[in-house]
Amino acid sequence: MENKLEFTEKQRFTQWWLWLLLSAVMIYAIYNYIEDRQYFSTLELTLSIALPILIIILFLSLRLETKIDEHGISVRFFPFQITFRYYPWKNIKKAYVRKYSPLGEYGGWGIRLGLFGTGKAYNVKGNQGLQIILNNEKKVLIGTQKQNELKSYLENLKKV
Repeated sequence: MENKLEFTEKQRFTQWWLWLLLSAVMIYAIYNYIEDRQYFSTLELTLSIALPILIIILFLSLRLETKIDEHGISVRFFPFQITFRYYPWKNIKKAYVRKYSPLGEYGGWGIRLGLFGTGKAYNVKGNQGLQIILNNEKKVLIGTQKQNELKSYLENLKKV
């Protein structure tokens, strides 16, 4: 019987300050329309209200998904990536959980290209991630909110 161990994680942008900022932008746009409605064209009205709504819808649909099994690591940042990016274990030199600085190392959150050789990052919040070093020395960091579970999973996977 084959061992079907799998680690999965789905993350979303749930930071209160982000939702407060998005809501404030929308309220500001509506307030400006009410105060200066005689100066707004139909296009300006549409953009000032629809654009913040579309941005909120985008943030509601964003999610970082990670799947790890005995074959490799898969990650996607939906809706920007429809299919998973797959890293087979045979192409991975090292994988471990570490603390990182989203702003300092990668310039923020999302799908990011890091500075000074830190590689690519997929993250939505926090400062813990799965650091992958590929055989070709390229680096990929995947943010996690389940660092203890992920550490245990990686340790158990080595025994499989």
